[in-house]
Amino acid sequence: MAQSAVRRLPRWVLLTLCLAYILPGFVGRTPWKADDMEAFGFMLHLAQAYGPEAVSWLKPSLLQQIDPSAALLPYWLGAWAIQLAPPGVPLDVAAHLPFMGLLALSLAATWYAVYALARSPAAQPVAFAFGGEARPADYARAVADGGLLALLACLGLARLSHEATPALAQLSFATLLFFALANLSRKRLIGLCSACFAILGMALSGAPALAMVLGVGGALIMALDAEKPSSLRVRRIDVAWIILICLACAAVVSALGLWRWRLNFSQMLEIKSMMRLMLWFTWPAWPLAIWTLWRWRYQLKNIFANPHLSLPLWFAVVAIGSTLLSGLNDRSLLLALPALATLAAFALPTLQRSVAAFLDWFTLLFFSAGAIIIWTVWLSMHTGVPAQPAINVSRLAPGFVPEFSAIALGIALLATFAWANLVKWRTGRHQPVLWKSMALPAGGATLCWLLIMTLWLPVLDFARSYAPLVAKVGSMMGETQCVHFYGLTRAQGAAFEFHGQMKLMPAPLKQATTTTPTSECPWLIVDTQSISALPKDVDLSLWVQHATVRRPTDNNEDIVLYRKKPTEPLIAPIASPIVVQ
Repeated sequence: MAQSAVRRLPRWVLLTLCLAYILPGFVGRTPWKADDMEAFGFMLHLAQAYGPEAVSWLKPSLLQQIDPSAALLPYWLGAWAIQLAPPGVPLDVAAHLPFMGLLALSLAATWYAVYALARSPAAQPVAFAFGGEARPADYARAVADGGLLALLACLGLARLSHEATPALAQLSFATLLFFALANLSRKRLIGLCSACFAILGMALSGAPALAMVLGVGGALIMALDAEKPSSLRVRRIDVAWIILICLACAAVVSALGLWRWRLNFSQMLEIKSMMRLMLWFTWPAWPLAIWTLWRWRYQLKNIFANPHLSLPLWFAVVAIGSTLLSGLNDRSLLLALPALATLAAFALPTLQRSVAAFLDWFTLLFFSAGAIIIWTVWLSMHTGVPAQPAINVSRLAPGFVPEFSAIALGIALLATFAWANLVKWRTGRHQPVLWKSMALPAGGATLCWLLIMTLWLPVLDFARSYAPLVAKVGSMMGETQCVHFYGLTRAQGAAFEFHGQMKLMPAPLKQATTTTPTSECPWLIVDTQSISALPKDVDLSLWVQHATVRRPTDNNEDIVLYRKKPTEPLIAPIASPIVVQ
């Protein structure tokens, strides 16, 4: 590897790319169904944004239900942000701020982890006979740039990393732990402190078992490298400290009752489903990671002497195994992306020119086609030309009215112009540079994500948000703020509280009193999934069905609205229930 091939990616370009990836999806978007809205509901209750009743910070609840994932820290961060936000700042915007920081932490920790691993002697390129080889620091910096670009290019990162949920917190702290272990031999104090925060953060974010496995296993892997100079080895005392940190976190988790085992063996043998999930979720990191293992296969015989391979491989295997054990949960697979991106980065120095050219052309066609489709649908919605995309949108999202935004259009035009310049640069004649093969994948993924979160944001908010459903139900109830509920999901309940500014109270049950139950609220909302059990628990003689409100973009998520029967006889008979599309 020559010195000319490890020129650094300009910092302003890298920072601009990261900002263009982080901000869209957090700015201007309401919480979507269902995990995003549910997590936001827990934050609202902790911040006491609705109702004077106190909520335990150690056992967050929503609709009188405890969080099944046993995640505390993500909800604390969102609630603190809501409480500290200046007056006038929307609550959902305030709750998103700490999660923007968590995503930025994930990207930064990945870069510095790859940089530390690339500085290890086993990862350095072969020295030339007459000099001119890449300097170690410059080589490590170029590999780290490629690793960060590979992470940004992963398709599965886009949506889940922009939801204010425990999954993003787990990703951030797992990446911080990856950074801590990679730096444990060179920066011992920073590594131990980062490992302490990372393991505790993962444990309080709903993944204590994963935190222990990754922490102890990663520390042992780094300590087994006996071929390093004594000054660069991970000492046994450092491994002991990691184990003590894990034991202390285990004690905290046990005291708080946060252990949860979410094992689902029903899909462990679904190899085809797992392969399909891996194929698109981790693209383009997984083929490059396989290429790395093939080209470095002789180093795998003594894998512990090659921490740039063993450490990311350990994190990737644990995350993939967790995905299998949790029933092919893509949120578990999210933790594998930084490790796979690291392995992909070490494929860049060994890529053949034909392989790099194929990757570039495939990426160019794929993301250019995606951008053209996004622009075509947007033009069709606003101009009617071509007509078919607008027809498809109206069929999938009935009732949606396109909204024009000059700011969104301007940002989308700038992003498209930047993509055109990137393609022009990549197809031009330039001296080879290590990270160039990841420039188009990262730029294309960022472009499509930014276009979707600007041009398509209104229709996606309409389709993925509960706001249209809550607005329909609220228009029927008028000025009433007190509402009984039965069978609502936590996400639905949070949506009615936030979008409808309603005070939700459990429906009065038959077995709650020996006398005839009375209703305090004039309305009752019921999810259709629970309508069959309603007569067993609620005295329907006190209620009359008023309407069935259908969520515009989901025929399987209806809300049945009941109103309290008047105490005096009605002069006119009650009309039959109506169905609102």
